[in-house]
Amino acid sequence: MAGLAESGSNPDVDLLYDINGLAKDAPHWFDRGMEFVGEYGLLLAMVLLVLWCWWTVRRGGDENAAPSVAALVWAPLAAGVAVLVNVPIRGFVERPRPFVDHQGLDVLVSGKTDFSFVSDHATLTMAIGVGLFVANRKFGLAGIGIALLEGFCRVYMGVHYPTDVIGGFALGTAVALLLSPLAMALLTPVMKAVERSPRAGRLIRSRSAGRPGREALIPGARAEHPEEPDLAA
Repeated sequence: MAGLAESGSNPDVDLLYDINGLAKDAPHWFDRGMEFVGEYGLLLAMVLLVLWCWWTVRRGGDENAAPSVAALVWAPLAAGVAVLVNVPIRGFVERPRPFVDHQGLDVLVSGKTDFSFVSDHATLTMAIGVGLFVANRKFGLAGIGIALLEGFCRVYMGVHYPTDVIGGFALGTAVALLLSPLAMALLTPVMKAVERSPRAGRLIRSRSAGRPGREALIPGARAEHPEEPDLAA
């Protein structure tokens, strides 16, 4: 299983060289920027996107706030579960990093000694992006876009094959969607109980939420049908 891409005629390897070759032609400062973005920046952007979505849902504060917040809680939990699922997958496949078997790559991050398939970064970001989509379509599409950019960065940096990234996307999506019904069944009652709390309820709805004349602030929500949740699931 370790030799998933040992041949230079393999399209996976060809695409790796094509994308990573962009790093050789780019200025040094750009490569350093891509290193930060691909290693930390996009993960931070995903966290901020989740918080932004939560703040928007909280301020909207309609009757569907609790299920929406439950879906938002599921997004990072789905990412954690997906990474745990990836642990035995990596151990079974045992695919070396691309720079181990292929010469001439411009590797932007050193110290990567673990296995390559599947990409944790791609798995994390896609699981959160799809989890966000379950809660809110517009924020979810933005999250999926961030995940796709993360996948590109991992190949650009020379630390993953394209199929490592595709595998991560598939794993993150599968975990977020397949376990979503169970997660929502467990988390929604918890969020509704929190909502009823005098103090903790502010985590679900702001004090000003629900006042007469206040429009729903959840992107994509329809004012003429406030009873309809903006859940994709």
